[in-house]
Amino acid sequence: MLVLFETAAGYAIFKVLDESKLQQIDSLYKEFDTPEKANKIVKLKHFEKFQDTTEALAAATAMTEGKIGKSLKKLLKKVVAKEAHEQLAISDAKLGGVIKEKMELACIHSPVVAELMRCIRSQIESLVTGLPPKEISAMSLGLAHSLSRYKLKFSPDKVDTMIVQAISLLDDLDKELNNYIMRCREWYGWHFPEVGKIITDNLAYCKFVRKIGERTNVAASDLSDILPEEIEAEVKLAAEISMGTEVSEQDIGNIGHLCDQVIDISEYRAQLYDYLQNRMMAIAPNLTVMVGELVGARLIAHAGSLLNLAKHPASTVQILGAEKALFRALKTRKDTPKYGLIYHASLVGQTTAKNKGKISRMLAAKASLAIRYDALGEDTNAEMGIENRAKLEARLRQLEEKGIRRISGTGKAMAKADKYQHKSEVRMYDPSGDSTIPSTSKKRKFEEVEEEEPETPVTPAVKSKKAKKEKVVEVEEEMAVTESTKKKKKKKKAKDEDDE
Repeated sequence: MLVLFETAAGYAIFKVLDESKLQQIDSLYKEFDTPEKANKIVKLKHFEKFQDTTEALAAATAMTEGKIGKSLKKLLKKVVAKEAHEQLAISDAKLGGVIKEKMELACIHSPVVAELMRCIRSQIESLVTGLPPKEISAMSLGLAHSLSRYKLKFSPDKVDTMIVQAISLLDDLDKELNNYIMRCREWYGWHFPEVGKIITDNLAYCKFVRKIGERTNVAASDLSDILPEEIEAEVKLAAEISMGTEVSEQDIGNIGHLCDQVIDISEYRAQLYDYLQNRMMAIAPNLTVMVGELVGARLIAHAGSLLNLAKHPASTVQILGAEKALFRALKTRKDTPKYGLIYHASLVGQTTAKNKGKISRMLAAKASLAIRYDALGEDTNAEMGIENRAKLEARLRQLEEKGIRRISGTGKAMAKADKYQHKSEVRMYDPSGDSTIPSTSKKRKFEEVEEEEPETPVTPAVKSKKAKKEKVVEVEEEMAVTESTKKKKKKKKAKDEDDE
């Protein structure tokens, strides 16, 4: 029996000397305790060393995908084909099937073979001569790094650092453009203030200023390549009656240089946006389909990288960018925010205010799946993103239509609404207001009713009340008399004391 053993340095072919020892799987490891015992069971027949790391990576990736690499095919033809009657022990059953199909060699894979591979790996330094332990460990480390990069698809097309830099530069350019355009409109507005309200597009405004210069040149200039006919006629009319001040040629020259800067930056911004769009479709196609290029790039930039963004759950993706509002809400025990950067996605923007929270939650859940598929998946198509976006759009239409579905039954029938009946609000004419007979006033009627009523006799209860009032008045008069007499007595006493 021959054994195919793969190492980071190359392929090794061993010949099993004593196959009877392989029957005892549980005690096989004891036969490989020392290098001497190991050499009695297996012997190195041939060792094919890799020339460089590239060849080792190609061989390792071919084996992981269950394919026969060039170096392995060459080795099998050179060594194993000469002894076709021998069985070849393989650690991977899928690879063994491919070798058996293409090379017509008898391959074997079993628990005995797996245990034998484990034992050979423990004594590989003594079984393969000419390879020092330091060299084998260095080769293993280099191959592991290369294989990890290959598996994670860290190619130049998959580097998301460029997206982070591009979206940051795009935001900086927008800020600078706004400042320049505001300064340009304010500066030229002293000379021709009316044109600021007529031409609303900033780029067209700068091109107009660059071409015209002073407002006196408007009448003799052709502006059809910059402005539509209606706006051109309005600008020419406003130039004749403008209230702006006169400026020198040097001032117009400086304003023209500023307009050149605005035009150049606008053209570069458009070019940068196209570049960002292409990079996003190459790196994260599913995320781009779900939320758009700008929102997807801002999510990646906020997280640091696509891989870091893939580690976030859907609830974090939903409020990413609203950290201040979240912690303020937690501190004050108020409602937490429903969306962050994802608010600017087209699906959230086209919903009503009532449904924005629901759509942002569903979009974040689907977007997190798309992010993980883009970051860790092997395919680069956007089929999953297109399918999930279609589902979200269908759900959005259902929410907007306010369809109330039945809980019982099939759950598919719409709830029946009452038939609409139009009720006319036309009022009929009241002819009672046309009477010419004078109507008696309410005051007069009231007086007549009072006269007709009989005089009611005074009850004894009323008399008793009057008697009580009279008694109270008499008591008050007696109290007043007694108080006056007391005052007189006091005055007399005071005089008598003075006389003494």
